[in-house]
Amino acid sequence: MTLQVTNITKVVEGQVHIKPTTLTLETGHFNVLLGKTGSGKTSLIKMMAGLDPIADGQVFMEGEDVTKLSTQKRNISLVHQFFVNYPHMTVYDNIASPLKVAGMAKSEIQGRVEEAADILQLRPMLKRRPHELSGGQQQRTALARAIAKESRAVFLDEPLANLDYKLREELREQLPELFAGRGAVVVYATSEPEEALLLGGYTGLMDDGTVAQFGRTAEIYRAPGSLSAAAVFSDPPINTAPVVKRGDQITMGNTAWAAPAIADGEYVVAVRPHHVTPKPTEKATVALSGEVLVTELSGSESSAHFRMPQADWVSLSHGVHPYEIGQDHPFYLDPSACFYFAPDGARVVGEAV
Repeated sequence: MTLQVTNITKVVEGQVHIKPTTLTLETGHFNVLLGKTGSGKTSLIKMMAGLDPIADGQVFMEGEDVTKLSTQKRNISLVHQFFVNYPHMTVYDNIASPLKVAGMAKSEIQGRVEEAADILQLRPMLKRRPHELSGGQQQRTALARAIAKESRAVFLDEPLANLDYKLREELREQLPELFAGRGAVVVYATSEPEEALLLGGYTGLMDDGTVAQFGRTAEIYRAPGSLSAAAVFSDPPINTAPVVKRGDQITMGNTAWAAPAIADGEYVVAVRPHHVTPKPTEKATVALSGEVLVTELSGSESSAHFRMPQADWVSLSHGVHPYEIGQDHPFYLDPSACFYFAPDGARVVGEAV
């Protein structure tokens, strides 16, 4: 199965929400839409699913133009971040609901429901109603409904966003296996770069209503094709600053390091926060200094927002570090992890991990 959108756009009250977008999504892997809130992920999913009108362009499923077909006739499934289950129905009937609408025989419905329930460990809950389930069990029910339906395309719109950390981790690991070998195009929207990396497959980086870059997830993480693409694929936000390349050096204010093989001129350097450390390492050797503005501790990692003359940056590192707000602190940059962009943000040099 192949899902293809060609130059589709969305316009609401004269405002362009989705700019002309062309994508080809296939089976055998997850197709992730990664972007911040408001970037257009949900709008694009709804257009592909037939829930939102398309101002221009076409949607094809296995070569068939389905642009004007209803959602029901497209044979798709959609799982939201909210637990969308029928409150008056049992878990069994919730999973079976689209199969009953399709007029499927009772024996086949039972087989599909029980198979999906077993995959998602829901068999003991089949007689319960949604209010008797935990949040994780309710979302499993919604996922089981999508599996049982055997749709041509499955759209997962931030399906784990409202679950607690442990449940998110468990389901995130299971999702690729749940849909493996089912022949459906799976489209997964998320605002978390880490989630995109864990799911693998292919990722479309969404920014301001357009796909900034699409390709194998690991490849576009290592080599984003534009500054906007690099910004989407970084959490905390990627650090940027103007730099100048002259001869064999890159200069950022009073700091300099060995230059890559690029022409002399002005660039924007970009580096992810985990390549800026509070202590020197084997790779982080370029000394920086900045006033500490904010510090945060999250699990085993700590971050520091600091101000340099050229820009405000963030350092993210393992362990707890003795930062003092308002005081200058040394930091160290790994130059091998830097990306270099032209001033317009369009051209990229370098590859990082």
